[in-house]
Amino acid sequence: MSPAAPIVPASTPSSPTTTRYGPLTRTQWVGASVVGVLAIIGAATIVVQLTRWFLGLDFMQDFLASYPGETPLPEGAPVGLPAWLGWQHFFNVFLIVLIIRSGLQVRTEKRPPAYWTPRWAKGGRGRISLSLWFHQSLDILWLVNGVIFVVLLFATGQWMRVVPTSWEVVPNAVSAGLQYLSLDWPLENGWVNYNSLQVLAYFATIFIAAPLAALTGVRMSGLWPKNATALNRAYPVEWARAVHFPVMLYFVAFIVVHVTLVFLTGALRNLNHMYAAQDADGWLGFWIFVASLVVIAAAWIAARPTLLAPVAGMFGKVGR
Repeated sequence: MSPAAPIVPASTPSSPTTTRYGPLTRTQWVGASVVGVLAIIGAATIVVQLTRWFLGLDFMQDFLASYPGETPLPEGAPVGLPAWLGWQHFFNVFLIVLIIRSGLQVRTEKRPPAYWTPRWAKGGRGRISLSLWFHQSLDILWLVNGVIFVVLLFATGQWMRVVPTSWEVVPNAVSAGLQYLSLDWPLENGWVNYNSLQVLAYFATIFIAAPLAALTGVRMSGLWPKNATALNRAYPVEWARAVHFPVMLYFVAFIVVHVTLVFLTGALRNLNHMYAAQDADGWLGFWIFVASLVVIAAAWIAARPTLLAPVAGMFGKVGR
């Protein structure tokens, strides 16, 4: 006799079966994307309508009258944006875009294409990936550019435009934020004065986010003394790693919101302020902005191991 076939119990509610789902098809991806976009539009519409209703209440009308969205500048504050600020703006954008690119590459790459070792190192000490060398080199240039920016900011009085000088900036920032949400955006003239929400955003970026990025970046770099036991215990590298990536996400969010508002609140005039150092509605600032994008895109494409290796080789040894 042949052995009896094994008995397979039927599926019951007490023994659920496992269902496997395959990858979504292109049609399903498109459908999910459309549903997602419609959901975002619907939620945004609700937020706008609720904000408009809220601002229409009597006590909020009084609030808007008391806090229109901006605070007066101190006596002697400069008017307009100098040319050096436009150049600093370009250098900062150029460097931070490449820093974000190289930082994400360092975070995700599993096998570096090459390694860089300092000339003075012995026995391979201090060896890092070529991507990390590029990231840290950009960090140094960004820090130098930032120091020059802050020095010029205070030397020329431009700090008064981005540093809060009164506690009234807080309710005015709330007012400006609500006006943005209602799509009845606050009247502004960035050539003369930023609204209070802009002031707080610029202050946080320049004097909080940038120093945090620098301090955490230095802690994770090869510049940090590895054998300083007490210093390493007081400032663990795990703290730096926990802060560094969220700060990078803040910069990405800031750039997205900043660029969006630049184009939605008078693109030509804003670009002339930022790139051409003039208060006009012409096209000069726009074309300078386009040229800057071309330069940034070219640098993004050129930042490859085959081109980075010879440059890194000028400052150390490059090998696989």
